[in-house]
Amino acid sequence: MTIETEEPALTVDELAARAGVTVRTVRFYSTRGLLPPPVIGPRRVGHYGPAHLARLALIEELQRQGMTLAAIERYLSRLPPGLDAHDLAVHRAVVASWAPDAVETMTREELQRRAGRALGEEEVTRLEAMDIVGGAEAGDGSYRVDCGLLPLGVRLLDVPLSQEVILAARTALTEHARAAAHELSRLLRDAVAERDAQDVKSLSAQMHPLVVQALLTTFQRSLREELRQWLTEPEADGSA
Repeated sequence: MTIETEEPALTVDELAARAGVTVRTVRFYSTRGLLPPPVIGPRRVGHYGPAHLARLALIEELQRQGMTLAAIERYLSRLPPGLDAHDLAVHRAVVASWAPDAVETMTREELQRRAGRALGEEEVTRLEAMDIVGGAEAGDGSYRVDCGLLPLGVRLLDVPLSQEVILAARTALTEHARAAAHELSRLLRDAVAERDAQDVKSLSAQMHPLVVQALLTTFQRSLREELRQWLTEPEADGSA
């Protein structure tokens, strides 16, 4: 398994520290094929990049959802090749959505540790506008944080788009996601109408991650096609 990395500047010790795991864990994941090999630099020192860090975060989220190591291996093996840190962060946000409630209460220090960077007041305000961070609770200075969406929200802080555009995009995605979920729910409900409640619950648990992954993959392909057409339009116009 190979993957493109960006800025492979972290040593294995630095990667482990940033990810909150041990060096032994990083090496174990590497031997199991869960983590791509590092870029070998001078003096034969391996260096890791944002994609390695994002993959470790995804593995951690899969473990939080109760998946076994074998199940995590199967999940990762189905991912498209060449995913960058952003793609992996999106997958992690989707995986976190499997949980019934990913909201936690934490201090500003913990919020910044989870975000992996210092957050100014303006950045916290933007996260609040995205409904990822709730305002400080009365009296104790803590925040209510949607941990599943936090990594994606932090990356959006660096995207050169206005807050209005980001929120409009979120609204569009939410509306279409709800419509797709409603239709899929209807199809599954009709398919299992004759089964008992336990069978339905078991089937739902098996289908949830598969359906979510299928939706994400389909959306990514559709978005790439839309962007490809958009970027080639000026050339077509110029040749007319």
